[in-house]
Amino acid sequence: MEDTSRKSQIIENGEGEPHIKKHKTQYDVVRAGILLGYGNPLLDIQVTGTEEFLQKYDLLANNACLAEGKHKPMYQDMTNTFKDIQYVPGGATLNSLKVAQWLVDVKNATTFFGCVSSDEYGDILGEKAREMGVNVQFQYTDKDSTGTCAVILTGNDRSLCANLAAANHFTEDHLDVPENWALVEKAQYFYCSSFPLTVCPSAVLRLAKHSYEKGKTFCMNLSAPFLCQFFKEHMLNTLPFVDVLFGNETEALTFSKENGLETEDIPEIAQKIASWRKDNSGRPRTVVITQGHLPVIVSHGGKVQEFPVIKIMAEDIVDTNGAGDAFVGGFLAQLIQGKPLEECVRCGNYAANIVIQRSGCTVPEKPNFI
Repeated sequence: MEDTSRKSQIIENGEGEPHIKKHKTQYDVVRAGILLGYGNPLLDIQVTGTEEFLQKYDLLANNACLAEGKHKPMYQDMTNTFKDIQYVPGGATLNSLKVAQWLVDVKNATTFFGCVSSDEYGDILGEKAREMGVNVQFQYTDKDSTGTCAVILTGNDRSLCANLAAANHFTEDHLDVPENWALVEKAQYFYCSSFPLTVCPSAVLRLAKHSYEKGKTFCMNLSAPFLCQFFKEHMLNTLPFVDVLFGNETEALTFSKENGLETEDIPEIAQKIASWRKDNSGRPRTVVITQGHLPVIVSHGGKVQEFPVIKIMAEDIVDTNGAGDAFVGGFLAQLIQGKPLEECVRCGNYAANIVIQRSGCTVPEKPNFI
């Protein structure tokens, strides 16, 4: 049966809150180029590992970090030590865009910027993303190979260690290419994880300011505890322009500690971040904090809500890699259709539930979200 609830058109009122006009199809809302993201494109190298392997490279079971010198031998060690290695095109921002693209099913609804090398891994990344309908507009460098990310699964946890390589060479010049800036102007929604704050924070800030100046919607993710610690300045410079901020409970706790919020209560943290200075004060910031199997915490307009996740048996969980990215992709897929907050969260939970039952941040051929 056709889902008539998906057929609506968004009209913005003066306060940035959507009114829904029915009897229009979703294609009146979701068009090519409506959502643009900038991030670090990485090819995930995924294995089912052991606690001993994590300890060998000083990694935590449920964390994300950037590769240091001590981690460089790990990538070859993984291929020598473990069987059933999987190569999955990824990177946090691209993962979310792929999921959003899958859900809306309008070709080139999403656009992605990032830097790769003209090598085999770069070709795989671009090919797989384009197959899913994402309009990939890479910047290319010959200074390094395409970036990779070690994904080590232990039980229901995943440890991520990213070797940015080519992704580390993205420059703001990419935005100055007329064809690329035309895509920026065409977009109405923007999404960046905080990972590119380690690479080109000026590009993130430029997109955020453009969104603010043009009355568009800019979304960002806390992404990892170390970003809240060591790249705090860049994060706080961007936060006044952020309309929707995502994160998980560990990142929220780190943000609170680093910024003197003086609380470990997740709903209170969400509320304090939502009330952080915002240049567009007429549109309240929405803060969305996921907590694994616990309810999603959302603060918006001075109100905190909890949304239960979809229950799942432990034996049905394949791995949690990309679950957070998938949640964001599901949320964005509804946001760009002008759907209410409850629907955005519901679709985020749906997408995350799908991904944790699969290997890597992958999806079936067609969604069945209703």
